[in-house]
Amino acid sequence: METIALLKNKGNKLIVYLLTAFFSTMAFAQEKVGEAQTSENLTSTKTTTTTEWYADPVYLIAGAAILIIIVAFLTRARNKE
Repeated sequence: METIALLKNKGNKLIVYLLTAFFSTMAFAQEKVGEAQTSENLTSTKTTTTTEWYADPVYLIAGAAILIIIVAFLTRARNKE
């Protein structure tokens, strides 16, 4: 029973060592950011977004405020008559 536990313990240590070595190798194999490359293919795209005036919240709020003011003036004018 002790030999099975010992083998599992050694096996786990071996697996952890191999995974650590593998991941550190993969990390060092990555390209460095500041390193100059001999051939580069750079593509850039520029996107522009346009907002229609009726979708702008400022115009919606201003329009609603003006509508409320007009309705208030009309109801006030009826009460005076």
